Amino acid sequence: MIGRNATAGYLDVLCPMHVIVNRSGHIVHAGPTVQKLHSGKPVVGQRFLEMFVLKRPRALSSVEDLRKAAGTKLHLQLSIAPYTALKGILMPGPQEDQLLVNLSFGISIIDAVRDFELTSADFAATDMAIEMLYLVEAKSAAMEASRKLNLRLQGAKIAAEEQAFTDTLTGLKNRRAMDHILARQIEADCKFAIMHIDLDFFKAVNDTKGHAAGDYVLQVVSRIMVEETRETDTVGRVGGDEFIVMLPNGPSESALFGIGERIIDKLEAPIMFQGDECRVSASIGSAFYSPGCNLSAEALIANADVALYASKNAGRAQQTFYSPELEHAEDPASDVQRYRQVH
Repeated sequence: MIGRNATAGYLDVLCPMHVIVNRSGHIVHAGPTVQKLHSGKPVVGQRFLEMFVLKRPRALSSVEDLRKAAGTKLHLQLSIAPYTALKGILMPGPQEDQLLVNLSFGISIIDAVRDFELTSADFAATDMAIEMLYLVEAKSAAMEASRKLNLRLQGAKIAAEEQAFTDTLTGLKNRRAMDHILARQIEADCKFAIMHIDLDFFKAVNDTKGHAAGDYVLQVVSRIMVEETRETDTVGRVGGDEFIVMLPNGPSESALFGIGERIIDKLEAPIMFQGDECRVSASIGSAFYSPGCNLSAEALIANADVALYASKNAGRAQQTFYSPELEHAEDPASDVQRYRQVH
């Protein structure tokens, strides 16, 4: 005959989520997994109907009712946080006047594994929950791998897009990026301005001091332009020594003039490269976009080009604002000088 201790041992292996309840309704034995459900507090000695809230059948409200309902399926809930839902089957216990309640998590098993840090050792070896846990773990691993892959792909896409819109030498936006930015600004139909900047005497630096010096000068010039413009402005390199600055939020003519003057002043200082002086300056043509003017990006840049060449013809190292008169001016220099005298 199998003794009481041996029976409990067998049940612990075969049904690690079981409790044995005596006639008074107290738990006299609990499987090892049930122990984990009670936050480290002793389970033996607890009243079954206080540790577990019986949800269904509602007609069962006492130990005597349970004893009469052997074979009934139960729906229960832990009486303490996290209030895990459980299922159970009610059977006669190994001794007279005892009840055996074998428990399972049902569909709440995933939450239970997380909440109570359960492992495969907390379930019977033949329990299909083990297979489901393996499947869930495999699915979670696959989803995590997929998530990481998607993040890497997204990062690579962002990096590729950023590279496609960036001038590799200076780190500024390139022509493709500026075309997109100008198109969005025109679509918004708000007032903004552009400055078309061309370096004076840059070819002489390249020809006499070499391309390394020229590249260094372009990098220094780019940094100066970023420093002398506003945080909301966008500086782009659109050609060898050509730059466009897009200035949103409707800058005033005086504010635009001040930015251009600062850039011109800073670029007139010599740039030292390997002990040699590299001297350049900047000619600037500026043009405004006004709401409702129906100018395309190409037409706006063309206006800035007209103003730029007026600055070149006026002696370089100057800024000129576009006006329709410049299209037909016989002496663009006079317009430039008149503007500079006013300011």
